[in-house]
Amino acid sequence: MTADPADDTRTRILRAALDLFAEHGYQRTSLRQIGERLRLTKTAILYHFPAKEHLLAALIEPLLADLERLLDAAQGQPTDQARWTVLEGWVDVMLAHRRPLGMLFHDIALVGRGDTYHRLMVIAMRANDLIAGPDAGRRERVRAVQAVAACSDPIVFFTDVSDEVLRADMLDGVRRLLTTAAADASYPPDADAAGAAVRPTDPAAAALAPASRPDAAPGGGTAARRRRPGRPPALGREQVEAARRMHEAGTHSVDAIATALGVSRATVYRHLTAP
Repeated sequence: MTADPADDTRTRILRAALDLFAEHGYQRTSLRQIGERLRLTKTAILYHFPAKEHLLAALIEPLLADLERLLDAAQGQPTDQARWTVLEGWVDVMLAHRRPLGMLFHDIALVGRGDTYHRLMVIAMRANDLIAGPDAGRRERVRAVQAVAACSDPIVFFTDVSDEVLRADMLDGVRRLLTTAAADASYPPDADAAGAAVRPTDPAAAALAPASRPDAAPGGGTAARRRRPGRPPALGREQVEAARRMHEAGTHSVDAIATALGVSRATVYRHLTAP
């Protein structure tokens, strides 16, 4: 089956528009320039896109559609699962659309197109709600907004970093943000600082949590929260295996693994490098 000539022309126009918008910005690119690059008349461009703003909307459409599909998939999942479905999927979608995102970052003309802007805001609010979880307070909702930014903004600031490396760094950053938030929420402000253990917020980090605390007293209470001086000298077999999997996958840094386990970086490195 041969491609429809009309569809092929439309695709060529979109590609040329993206290139020119990236080079010169939306406002400084005219339909005439797009036509000249393709050897098309301005009338031919207007046949497919009645106004220049329709080009911008068409370029951003795949990004919006992918984000909407991601949120639909996360809807109805348990809170923790939905949170990480959204965050990991958000990073993947952003990386898949790096070029259009770079163009939009340098030109806020998208704001002028009301329906597209409204749709983008609805997507952002849905993501914030899924990440914060039901009955979230102000602090949790603020963290959710920060988490979305952590899974978006680096895309346009680190254009020279590969997808694989940037993905690992972004997810490590958002895990640190949310793990710290969970730890802060687990203890009152006047709690003993030495006893404030970090509580993992995602299933992978939960696998690293010690099964028992050497300083825990029967029945809980203050004694159960207080840590003895020093850190556990070794890790259990399951914790070592989980740490190695996470480190090899690039989802957690050595610092993040050490924090989750309550051990030193040296202890983590010793187990990661052991045969």
